[in-house]
Amino acid sequence: MVKLDGIQNIIFDLGGVLLNLAPHRTMEEFRKLGHTSLVEENPWNFKHEIFYKFERGLISIDEFHSGVKGILGNGLTNEQIDYAWTAMLLDIPRVRAEIVMNLKKQFRTFLFSNTNAIHVEKIQSDFQNQHGFEFPSLFEKDFYSNEIHVRKPDIESFMKVIELSGVKPEETLFVDDFEENIIAAQKTGLQTLWLQPGMVVEEIFSDFR
Repeated sequence: MVKLDGIQNIIFDLGGVLLNLAPHRTMEEFRKLGHTSLVEENPWNFKHEIFYKFERGLISIDEFHSGVKGILGNGLTNEQIDYAWTAMLLDIPRVRAEIVMNLKKQFRTFLFSNTNAIHVEKIQSDFQNQHGFEFPSLFEKDFYSNEIHVRKPDIESFMKVIELSGVKPEETLFVDDFEENIIAAQKTGLQTLWLQPGMVVEEIFSDFR
């Protein structure tokens, strides 16, 4: 259970916090497409710059598809690429959605995620199909790296979210599962909650279930 004394705003990360992930599935699907070294054993370390450009919104979906085909081979379809790229995305459990809805009654709630246009579309579509309402409705505003063109853990990304949301860092709790993001957020004055392995939102925010 987390203490929220003095907190007026909560900024949630997405993957690994609200969204269940299985990164190894994307690794395996890319291997099936013929490339065994596109990603490293650490599933978050994508070797090619194209992934980071896509996360910062510096290239379009068409350019991403073309770039991956250039790496893996032009015989691939866009659908094959998207299937592999989104294989890591699992679900957002109902209990987590309900927790954010309950938190929203007392706090300003935001989302800040390193992601890309293909993943955002898939996540929002799956959420709508599973829960019957729109995922963005959980938040006052959602901030995606591909839309604000900066990504965690760059200090600039946190400063931009603080500016665009209009929050006071000292009154704002940032929740993330990567320590490097937590450390960077602290440098901007944000209050932080590091969701370490084994910790889940439904236990941390049990009072809001």
